[in-house]
Amino acid sequence: MYLRAVHAENSTKALLEFIKSNPLGVITTAISSSNFHFIQSSHVPWVLDEVSDDPDAPIKGHLRGHMARQNPQSKAMIETLSSSGTGTGTTKLEQEVMILFTGRHDHYVTPKFYTETKPATAKVVPTWNYSAVQVYGKATVYYDSAKAETGAYLSKQIRDLSRMCETGIMGYTGENGKSGPWAVDDAPERYVDIMQKNIIGIEVSIENIGGKHKMSQELGDGDRQGVIEGFNNLRSETGVCMAESVKRRGEMKDALKG
Repeated sequence: MYLRAVHAENSTKALLEFIKSNPLGVITTAISSSNFHFIQSSHVPWVLDEVSDDPDAPIKGHLRGHMARQNPQSKAMIETLSSSGTGTGTTKLEQEVMILFTGRHDHYVTPKFYTETKPATAKVVPTWNYSAVQVYGKATVYYDSAKAETGAYLSKQIRDLSRMCETGIMGYTGENGKSGPWAVDDAPERYVDIMQKNIIGIEVSIENIGGKHKMSQELGDGDRQGVIEGFNNLRSETGVCMAESVKRRGEMKDALKG
């Protein structure tokens, strides 16, 4: 990821918070195989276990997820791990993996928004505003359903993920008149066991993390205000959210300038 200084988020704590707020990440692997594509990606919702927000810490946290066993990316990982001859069924991939998280709102930025520079020089081009965080690390894969630690990992993972999504995303807390969350144990035990055998677990150590909020911080005050007004005039949820992000990130940049 290109991290231009004016857009880069330098706080590890803020990057980890971004992941918690946007838990659906795209995991990318590069595994040599005669049966599957070398580069593969899948959307996976992740549970974050924080370790440290110290940028110099070797491990900043762990991301826990799971994928369908029939996913070609899962098959490629199982293939390379099985061929390693360890026979453990719980193995760390030799290859580094990457997970990309993106913010909920992004939008095209038309040069028509640049109300200062466009009339003065016409030296403007379109761009796209967005937020993203990128993680690199090593993946431990739990794929042998006969192993007790695979069952323990998957049992904890699906319960933690369901609880996180039901309460944090859906707001089903069971408090103040709200309904209670759905829980994995609401489903028949035998059914859950069958479903669990059809997934594999993936735990990724966060060894390197970087991110950005590309929200027109590089612009002068006049053009930035034009972007804010342009987004607000779209009169859409995304437009309003983008306008607020541009305003907030611009104010943060100005505060750093003193």
